[in-house]
Amino acid sequence: MSRTVGDPTIVESELARLRRTFDGGRTRGLAWRLAQLAALIRLLDEETERIVSALAADLGRGRHESWLGDIASTRGEAEYARRRLRSWMRRRHTGLPLSMMPGRAFYQYEPLGTVLVIAPWNYPFYLSLGPMIAALAAGNTVILKPSEHAPSSAATMAELLPRYLDPDAIAVVEGAASVTQAVIAQGVDHVFFTSGPEIATHVMRAAAESLTPVTLELGGKSPAIVTGEADLDVAARRLAWVKLLNSGQTCIAPDYVLVQEDLREPLLDRLVSVVTEFRSEETSMQRVIDSRHLGRLERLLDGHGGRVVLGGSVLDDPPSIAPTIVADPDPSSALMQEEIFGPILPVLGVPSLDVAIAFVTARPKPLGLYLFSGSARERERVLAETSSGGVVVNHAAMHCLVPHLPFGGVGRSGMGAYHGKWGFAALSHRKAVLSKPERPDPRFVYPPYTPRVERLLRRLF
Repeated sequence: MSRTVGDPTIVESELARLRRTFDGGRTRGLAWRLAQLAALIRLLDEETERIVSALAADLGRGRHESWLGDIASTRGEAEYARRRLRSWMRRRHTGLPLSMMPGRAFYQYEPLGTVLVIAPWNYPFYLSLGPMIAALAAGNTVILKPSEHAPSSAATMAELLPRYLDPDAIAVVEGAASVTQAVIAQGVDHVFFTSGPEIATHVMRAAAESLTPVTLELGGKSPAIVTGEADLDVAARRLAWVKLLNSGQTCIAPDYVLVQEDLREPLLDRLVSVVTEFRSEETSMQRVIDSRHLGRLERLLDGHGGRVVLGGSVLDDPPSIAPTIVADPDPSSALMQEEIFGPILPVLGVPSLDVAIAFVTARPKPLGLYLFSGSARERERVLAETSSGGVVVNHAAMHCLVPHLPFGGVGRSGMGAYHGKWGFAALSHRKAVLSKPERPDPRFVYPPYTPRVERLLRRLF
């Protein structure tokens, strides 16, 4: 059932319930974990209309975008885990140094306990259920705190998750940031947080009080680099498509483009053309989450020092902004310093790949970096000379949909990674086990030690 939490005693009772379930042992077995993943897949299949309606109410999203961004992506993650979980759970045997022989060494994954998932509003189902998939696959109980800025999605999850999943192992708590603080203060075994770095500092500080480990999926200004070796038509289509998804409210959306100077105008022409084509059957405006966010985007468009080549208009009700392309804004402007999180794409001309790499590395490490180039040499240079959570060559943001790859940030864009086996491992404890036979039990390893035995032990160890 939905829980709107304002009273810490409610948080305490919910956590106590989850701990009793975990301590009872039923979440540890393969069968329970597989059943939860299968039930989550069934939820996504059977409740598609409910999910689409909630996303339309919260974000003004169309049906196809909701399916791609929140349903298909989540279902693929759950199906991937379900098919591979048996293998992930197996013990892994290792070798032994000579000093430890005879014996056996292995490690095995065990669940942590209760995992708190703090989800954002921009992909409310995917960024709630994706971490939950990892937590359930690892055998944990889960307390989910959805974003209060996506209330319809939060209420839908609060109703549906206990209906499909083990209701004694799942809790959904709704409310503002104070709820998050109350849950962390009561103590959990891991905190999984998705949002921005500013809020992450508060979450990490609260978790530090109890030495609770955290996974932080944050964001930042993910750059795209377009070189002279790129196919400009492909680059324009893929950049525009990904940028406009969810009205640009995507943590791994291309935040700005660095393009070889002599290709700037050709790329701008193509971007204007494809954006116009993509929006030909839609309203000219794209809805954003709320008026506060719209005001922030308006501020970014004020005093950037560049040239608006497309869009720039806003609408107050519902809060909306036209897809906007800005040529050569001032690198010191707010538009180029803050994560945009909206359908605004700055495009800057640079004289060379060297300058583009220097521009990127002079700024905080981004969650994603996108290179458009057909040159293997340029690809290897960017991989070797830049640092980011992930890199996509000749596309943008698609690494998020590959469960075989770890997804996570570095530096200011986050810590830890998940998806696929990486999420299972992140929310498990790798327990090391050394098993020794009772015999042989050589006397010389015990004191007192003669000089001759000391020399032998130094060689052995």
